Amino acid sequence: MPNASPHRRVLKSDLFGEVALLDGDTPLIERDTDAAPWWTRGVARALARREARSLNAVTGLAGVPQLVEFDGRRLIRTYLSGQPMHVARPSDPDYFTAAQRLLFTLHTRDVIHNDTAKEPNWLVLDDGRPGLIDFQLAAWRPQRGRLFRLLAREDVRHLLKHKRTYAADRLTHRQKRILATPGATSRIWRATVKPLYHFVTRRVLGWADREGAGDRGNQA
Repeated sequence: MPNASPHRRVLKSDLFGEVALLDGDTPLIERDTDAAPWWTRGVARALARREARSLNAVTGLAGVPQLVEFDGRRLIRTYLSGQPMHVARPSDPDYFTAAQRLLFTLHTRDVIHNDTAKEPNWLVLDDGRPGLIDFQLAAWRPQRGRLFRLLAREDVRHLLKHKRTYAADRLTHRQKRILATPGATSRIWRATVKPLYHFVTRRVLGWADREGAGDRGNQA
């Protein structure tokens, strides 16, 4: 382990286990699926596997967590220091340009994030650059196809929604057209999956839209 006997502080505990900060010489984030209830443990481990595969594909990419260790039950990744978007409220258009470039690079690594709509998943790092966290729903798809392209477009469209919130006057005409034309996957999501998602996250887990992860406070 990179840290010798680090202090472990639980940041979040829910149906998918615990997320903890390992606060040693090199801070790390741990996702422990053993702490999940028995009846959701299988799902928790499947999500951890998705995260591990995606993080492994983006090794060396700045602005995203780096996978340190995954044993099938416990995932450890690097800590990114910064503030979540809804706290930092970035208005500099350069931030969004860099964030879009980060997404494009992610996609060239055959990874789709699938959760860029959540502001807490976007960080303004200590040096002002964008950071992107929470790869539980991400997908690594080395064989690209139509679905990959549609989902990649949705990654970008959701980022542009945030730009509309914080720097609307800097949206280009092309970006406005993208915002005005959600893809088929987005329409299907809103009509079918989103109501169930909101029921589970808000009623079962008790999350608000800007909650759901204790490691989304001042870092990730």
